[in-house]
Amino acid sequence: MSSGDVALAQAPPLVFAGEVDQLRERLAAVARGEALLLQAGDRPGARAALSATAVRGTLQTLLQMSAVLTYAASVPVVKVGRIAGHYPAPRTGDPGLPTRTYQAAASTLNLVRAFTTGGEADLSQVHAWNREFVTASPAGQRYEAVARGIDRALAFMKACGTDPAELRSVEFYAAHEVERLDYAAALTRTDSRTGAPYATSGHLVRIGDGDRPPGEDHVGFAARIANPVTVRLGPATTVDEVLGYVDRLDPDREPGRLTFAVRLGADRVRDLLPELVEKATASGARPVWVSDPETSSESPGFDDVLDEVRGFFDVHRSLGTHPGGIHTGLTGDDVARDRERSLDLAFRVAEFARSPEPEPRP
Repeated sequence: MSSGDVALAQAPPLVFAGEVDQLRERLAAVARGEALLLQAGDRPGARAALSATAVRGTLQTLLQMSAVLTYAASVPVVKVGRIAGHYPAPRTGDPGLPTRTYQAAASTLNLVRAFTTGGEADLSQVHAWNREFVTASPAGQRYEAVARGIDRALAFMKACGTDPAELRSVEFYAAHEVERLDYAAALTRTDSRTGAPYATSGHLVRIGDGDRPPGEDHVGFAARIANPVTVRLGPATTVDEVLGYVDRLDPDREPGRLTFAVRLGADRVRDLLPELVEKATASGARPVWVSDPETSSESPGFDDVLDEVRGFFDVHRSLGTHPGGIHTGLTGDDVARDRERSLDLAFRVAEFARSPEPEPRP
């Protein structure tokens, strides 16, 4: 173990076991069809340290998306941010990297906690931001009906004298992309209540990048910890691989333990996803299924992103299973562009969620 890893092994946890357990309960509700999951944050390659302005911009976008989806689907939305969660691979050979990574993550999480409990997350303020977006967006007229509906809902609650604390703060959870096993392992702690190991580098652990399966070491690490785990599935992912993840990572078939983030492409999602969902369901598993389209600047056009998400919803509707949510990438630096695209996506997903039938493809 390097000196940096020794220091991390003695450092305070970034998240706590009780928070992780709470997230598993929330994800279990998603798996049962009682909630949606919204994940957003750094894309691969994003720097480890973010400014306060960038963190606020990312969080603001996520809260705005969440408000739209909550209204449209009439269910709670579980909010998970991949903020400061992507770090250089071990090949960098920088012995000071683990410590700097920890410090950046701690600073970011402190900012997030301050923002989510200090008034930034007030639902009325979040809706005011959405109103500004609808007014300025070229597609604003299309989104006006949803915005007016939220207006009426807030006015109704105000007229009833309802102003619960839940409307002024939010639960927010952090995802950690496990690229450096040494970093994640050094921050793993044994819970004094249960004796179970928890990765305290984040509430939710993500492995795999969709283009290639996660390594055996990564799967083995994820299998040992009590955190919920997300595995990204790509076009090359086979049914046997999916069933292998189920058996290794969710042997007890516990809703909330396993999430599959699906990135199959607009042209293939309707062909490839049904068998994956059907076989996983037949195994007794109840994973959370999340649409994870490529939304970076190198991605295809936004129409293709929308078509992939729409195909994801269509497949689940046809199978009678629950489309658990969406994941969108945010650099944090290009806030204006990412915010506009992500909010466009949220309003369109709201339309998918409210529509009882699959939409025809353009």
